[in-house]
Amino acid sequence: MKRFLPLIALSTLVWAGSADAHGPTREKHSESIEINAAPEAVWALVGDFAHPEKWMSVVESTTAQGGNEKGATRELKLKGAAAPLKEELKNVDAEKKVIQYKVVDPTDPAVFPVNNYSAKISVEANGAGSKVEWDAAFYRWFLNNNPPDGENEAAAKAAVEKVVKESLQSLKAIAEKK
Repeated sequence: MKRFLPLIALSTLVWAGSADAHGPTREKHSESIEINAAPEAVWALVGDFAHPEKWMSVVESTTAQGGNEKGATRELKLKGAAAPLKEELKNVDAEKKVIQYKVVDPTDPAVFPVNNYSAKISVEANGAGSKVEWDAAFYRWFLNNNPPDGENEAAAKAAVEKVVKESLQSLKAIAEKK
């Protein structure tokens, strides 16, 4: 046993030294907003996978295929972006008012500097109005160590927070006008 102690100690040091050498960590962002509109009216906007431009202020236009069925796809032209963002509908439950989707083909970190982005948006009754919860999970764009500026965690978090915040505020303004 004593013969193996130096080997065990050495392997522990090697393992501990490499523990810091890992890629990105999955990030999460959650945000909610209260809206003075019936859940059904809010869901009519949020639950329409093919037309997010009706309520997401960051979306200029959408090309969609597959309607509101699982596996449907859409290409979003974000305002000011050169390349589209491609997304796939993972789940929609109209009864529970929950929609889940993911980005399937990240195209350009200048458009949306994230990888493996997925989101769940839910609408629930809140008194006479609604509460919308948006939960997102993602990695930074650059999946190796030492990411360049614009492709790191800070850029990914800032981009997701901007899209979520602006979209929820836009949803509130539009739903409350109806």
